[in-house]
Amino acid sequence: MTAIAGDVSDSDTPLRAVFQINLNGKSVSITTVGQAYRFITSLSTIEWIEFRALHADAVSSLQRAAGNAMLTVQATDALRVLFVRARLL
Repeated sequence: MTAIAGDVSDSDTPLRAVFQINLNGKSVSITTVGQAYRFITSLSTIEWIEFRALHADAVSSLQRAAGNAMLTVQATDALRVLFVRARLL
């Protein structure tokens, strides 16, 4: 079962890692499924166009993890790959 967007955004399920991202001179700490989902969906599609497949995988993984905490490992891994490729980490 896939969680709906509102549920995903509100999810306080912890990720398996804390991501410290520097964006526009500000440090952003991402620790939960909801924080990660809001972060990667708040930026425009154009900003993720180069990484659209990785972005789609991360969004999908976060949606599944919001409904099943056992899937946070996959969501964390998908985020790590996206953030590294996008040079955010």
